[in-house]
Amino acid sequence: MQKRKLGNMEVSALGLGCMGLSAGYGPATDKQTAIALIRGAVERGVTFFDTAEVYGPFVNEELVGEALAPLRDRVVIATKFGFGIGPESKERGGLDSRPEHIKAVADASLKRLKTDVIDLFYQHRVDPNVPIEDVAGAVKDLIRDGKVRHFGLSEAGVQTIRRAHKVQPVTALQSEYSLWWREPEQEVIPALEELGIGFVPFSPLGRGFLTGAIDEITKFDDKDFRNGIPRFTPEARKANQAVVELLGRIAAEKKATQAQIALAWLLAQKPWIVPIPGTTKMHRLEENIGAANLALTADDIRNIDRAVSEIPVQGARYPEHLQQMVGR
Repeated sequence: MQKRKLGNMEVSALGLGCMGLSAGYGPATDKQTAIALIRGAVERGVTFFDTAEVYGPFVNEELVGEALAPLRDRVVIATKFGFGIGPESKERGGLDSRPEHIKAVADASLKRLKTDVIDLFYQHRVDPNVPIEDVAGAVKDLIRDGKVRHFGLSEAGVQTIRRAHKVQPVTALQSEYSLWWREPEQEVIPALEELGIGFVPFSPLGRGFLTGAIDEITKFDDKDFRNGIPRFTPEARKANQAVVELLGRIAAEKKATQAQIALAWLLAQKPWIVPIPGTTKMHRLEENIGAANLALTADDIRNIDRAVSEIPVQGARYPEHLQQMVGR
């Protein structure tokens, strides 16, 4: 697979978001099946794997660590800190980016990941109670100590990114970005370009919606967090089918799938964008990887942008209590 640069870190053009193997979308995937999927991704050229302590919690890091231990020298592992879920946290259940907590999380994550260094360590959500300079300083210490290679932020606002970057250069920002969530284009992407920071879009397939596999009558598992997202009410899904239908028409012309068009569109935006679609199925993994070889022309991009701009997407991407945690 082609390679791309996030800051000065080289990774495959597409990564693998591993959260859904353990949490978020229903029951966890069988462990051996999940390990086979992760190792299968490496065999197919994926070198960038995304996890977090909060996924599970903890079990997703353990899964990724076990799966990638025999292949560690071939891959880049990203994980995240920032929630008060460990026994050493004083902010149980909330955000916790106190420097001492960040350092404790790093040590615990290293053990779960079966590695001696975290390639990319993101702050999962900006903590309003801890100055971002202190957060960046804590990660700078971890980099100095050889426990972390690169610093990242997730769902941070532009001013926070700038302040952090002055203390410890930010290698990558991870935030939601896709054909049906384009807010980062307004301020975030121009700032990242200016500062030389890479962008890692999560939910690049709209949490599965842009694949065409979901409609207004789809029933989600009781544990699926999409049940609580306004954009996934039956009414919103029905209204938003117009986006999927558009992708279907373009996909038919290109002899591709909706998912491949959505991913290829993201890859075409900037050479330093690396989407991390997640999946639990090998055939979907192979489908997603195929997007890296799908070249969209400038005319294709203009046509897609024009058509999508005429479709108002219905429903917020998060319920209110989660929306308050992004863009700080």
